Amino acid sequence: MSDTTEPPGPQEPSLDEQIAAYQREFRDLDPQVEQVVSALGRLNRRMNVAYGRQVAALGISNAEWEVLKTLVLAGTPYRLGPGELAKRLGLTPAAMTHRIDRMASEGLVTRDRDENNRVRVIVELTDEGRTKWLEAMRMASDFEEDLLQDLTSDERGVLGDMLIRLLRRVEHAQPDAGGRLTDLG
Repeated sequence: MSDTTEPPGPQEPSLDEQIAAYQREFRDLDPQVEQVVSALGRLNRRMNVAYGRQVAALGISNAEWEVLKTLVLAGTPYRLGPGELAKRLGLTPAAMTHRIDRMASEGLVTRDRDENNRVRVIVELTDEGRTKWLEAMRMASDFEEDLLQDLTSDERGVLGDMLIRLLRRVEHAQPDAGGRLTDLG
């Protein structure tokens, strides 16, 4: 019997190893800053992988999840024009059209002419799309609760406040970088 399992690829260095290598090559590096930034980057990558696996288990892609989320964030009746969807997601109109075509064929959204302006197209979340969004949210909520289980309520609040401060700094410095949130309070 042969083993067809591939050996794992090279392991990512630990944060300490990474920072030591950076300091060796760039002596002006502040190790505390690098620890925070590197940990945030790794956490973001790993969370994205986990979310990707969750939505894949539901039969949708991360790209489709982003559209569902954007329609839900628009509020009832969960409708937007393709141009507005593309703008909110940072996509070209052609990429948005391709995504909407695929999602409409899967029954996640509908695409119809606006009754008040027959030239305008409206993309609307279907019941199936909303069901997929809700299930993805349930899975994400469980994952996020597990992720933060070792932090007290106060620690979660402090961490949240600190991360929002960092986010605001980046948004101020890079206002055209996308993902701008105006509802952070």
